[in-house]
Amino acid sequence: MQQEQKQQQKIQHNNNGDINNNINNSNQNDILGIHHVTAIANNPQKIIDFYTQVLGLRLVKLTVNFDDPTTYHLYFGDEIGHPGTILTFFPWQDAPKGRRGTGQVITLSFLIPVNSVSYWIDRFENQNINFQGPTKRFGDSEEVLTLYDPDGLELELVAHKSAYDTILNVWKDSPIPSKHAIRGFYSVTLSEEGYESTAAVLTDELGFRFIGQDGSRFRYQAAATTSTASVKDSDLSKQNNYQSNNIVDVLCLPYTQQGFVGVGTVHHVAWRTPSDEQQKLLRKKIIKAGLNATPVIDRTYFHSVYFREPGGVLFEIATNPPGFAIDEKIEELGTHLMLPNWLEAVRKDLEKVLPKVKLPKKEEEQKEKK
Repeated sequence: MQQEQKQQQKIQHNNNGDINNNINNSNQNDILGIHHVTAIANNPQKIIDFYTQVLGLRLVKLTVNFDDPTTYHLYFGDEIGHPGTILTFFPWQDAPKGRRGTGQVITLSFLIPVNSVSYWIDRFENQNINFQGPTKRFGDSEEVLTLYDPDGLELELVAHKSAYDTILNVWKDSPIPSKHAIRGFYSVTLSEEGYESTAAVLTDELGFRFIGQDGSRFRYQAAATTSTASVKDSDLSKQNNYQSNNIVDVLCLPYTQQGFVGVGTVHHVAWRTPSDEQQKLLRKKIIKAGLNATPVIDRTYFHSVYFREPGGVLFEIATNPPGFAIDEKIEELGTHLMLPNWLEAVRKDLEKVLPKVKLPKKEEEQKEKK
């Protein structure tokens, strides 16, 4: 018991050091927050129906996995696909079921207004969707509903006051009233066997700041978008001065089996950076830290660099530009199969291989049917 207490004191001491270091060292080259999260699904139609008709997200882009063009790549987000609102899927119908465990992103948390919990409870009950909660976290600052998508991916709706500060670009054809709609990501949760090596990458290479602890949950926020530098160290976790889509929780689970990436699990989490120049600077920092990073890869809608953090989670650094409106008008996002130029020559072949899906109808089209 004494050994565990000493270890806990050591972790807390290191965290306090992280706060001091990051307040002094945060700079414009730090990560801005979450860009997108990519998960693995089984049936593309079930995923489209769940995320558009149950959760009210927009299908922002219907394209293919550039590394496996016979598979869809589905992008869901707000009205125009802002970074920080994007959840994407590879629907690999022959992939094995994944296993939750360490070395994974195990939970995706969406932000909702604090007065919307009752609405979502009623909605889930009316649609026979199993959920847990609401529960409190970090004192009374967060109210959390937990549910699972059709493949078992764990999701949370987190009611937090920061929803009021969020620029709202709700999908206008969403079945959810705008006052209760999801505001994008709130946070992601990493499950780790260890703790300090992952924490060091978050703080030293990516510019996150430790801001609080709730049991074995250690919370970090993107320093480049916070205004907590003037807050006393001891008050950081009490202020709950969080913003949406720039929080990562590290859940330390030392006696948990290692996760297996498959259907119903997260493939990777992407952190956002505002430009190609800053992405290159971050890549240099990552390599200097002894981590292998890929070259910059053109994903058409953003540019990507991938690497694994010490605990095994696949991280991506993604640029905000060019964005999802470079090949479709905003009002037409997600209504057609979009391919990069180098795949247009085989469009007909891909359309034969890809499973047919029914896309969400616009509000006026739904009214016309009625």
